[in-house]
Amino acid sequence: MFSIARLKNWMSRDKGESVNVEKLHVAVLAFPFGTHAGPLLNLARRIAVDAHKVTFSFLCTSRTNAALFSGSKDYDEFLPNIKHYDVHDGLPEGYVPSGHPLEPIFIFIKAMPDNYKSVMVKAVAETGKNITCLVTDAFYWFGADLAKEMHAKWVPLWTAGPHSLLTHVFTDLIREKIGSKEVDDTKTVDFLPGFPELHVSDFPEGVIGDIDGPFSTMLHKMGLELPRATAVAINSFSTVHPLIENELNSQFKLLLNVGPFILTTPQRMVSDEHGCLAWLNQCEKFSVVYISFGSRIVPPPHELNALAECLEECGCPFIWVFKGNPEETLPNGFTERTKTKGKFVAWAPQMEILKHSAVGMCLTHSGWNSVLDCIVGGVPMVSRPFFGDQRLNARMLESIWGIGVGVDNGVLTKESTMKALNLIMSTEEGKIMREKILKLKESALKAVERNGTSANNFDTLIKIVTS
Repeated sequence: MFSIARLKNWMSRDKGESVNVEKLHVAVLAFPFGTHAGPLLNLARRIAVDAHKVTFSFLCTSRTNAALFSGSKDYDEFLPNIKHYDVHDGLPEGYVPSGHPLEPIFIFIKAMPDNYKSVMVKAVAETGKNITCLVTDAFYWFGADLAKEMHAKWVPLWTAGPHSLLTHVFTDLIREKIGSKEVDDTKTVDFLPGFPELHVSDFPEGVIGDIDGPFSTMLHKMGLELPRATAVAINSFSTVHPLIENELNSQFKLLLNVGPFILTTPQRMVSDEHGCLAWLNQCEKFSVVYISFGSRIVPPPHELNALAECLEECGCPFIWVFKGNPEETLPNGFTERTKTKGKFVAWAPQMEILKHSAVGMCLTHSGWNSVLDCIVGGVPMVSRPFFGDQRLNARMLESIWGIGVGVDNGVLTKESTMKALNLIMSTEEGKIMREKILKLKESALKAVERNGTSANNFDTLIKIVTS
């Protein structure tokens, strides 16, 4: 993991620059929703460390910029070549939310790309430097045309896995083969290279079903435009899925696996204020169940109750990252009855927990960042996916990598959760899963070593962006 000390070390190196880097201007266009903007900023910081004479303009909404740059004085002190600019969120004056959670996203998408164009004009005027490279979220299909107009390079970042990216590249083929409107889960898909047999419901939203909405349209355009990019960077490592990597390589000018980001880019440290690591030190090896559904997801109450009943019956020690008050949400008396076995926390140092030898499995929503965290930690997974790429991730980790298992019918019941938990914690099949994920962990660590594939790809990325 990158630290301030490593930033200092990188900045002290002789870069041997052969171009007039002081004239270079990299505009970084971030998507302000979900967990997209943070990884893109970390990528920009990592590049800026190596190219401290190059100007970087980071563009995102004021709300997201405030969250990203607050508490980051240490990084900002050593990276004065990054300045953030606020883009308009598209919300009209006096906007009153309708209550639909996706409405702000749809409004923002409709405001693009004009809201970015106006701020880039401002950044050029302030710096006196024309933009020479666009580094954008991969969602931003318009990067291809903007870069062409500016005579600049375009380097989009895909923050999820290679398999989900390929479904968006192949969206037209998928729609042609199985239809675009009806989501019939009795249909299976077996024509995509590198994939197991899929159910239609495994595809990320926007591939089929509601294909005319703002988000679906954006993703479809993205899949069509990414082949025009100078290079496509992805938060992955080359041995995760060679068949799919080869297919993406055939579609793009250049594919650069530069992850896992938890190992290759600066990360904000998460304090262990609840004493999770000290608590784990008292537990036996591979005995603890770690439960986290990401920063935004809360399973429905009946599933939370079923999970609580499972944990109480199995008696496994657990750390549960829980939103809200567990005493008010979970079955009456559960927290009291399990107080010697369980630990509820609002936030936790996930990577440090997953690396602890006491942790035996992770119950996860199967977001890509969490999947990579589990791989780097060497911890098998039980999946309860909800939306986006999570169902496809769950299918891959069970059917291709063999490093986890899903709950029956994708729903947490006492029986399905107990079955999955016992499989990983108490059977030979679970031991095999652990062996497989430890091999993937070894591959990830090798990829980020000196002359590893991700390390070399990062050097290539830096050269592209800063030359």
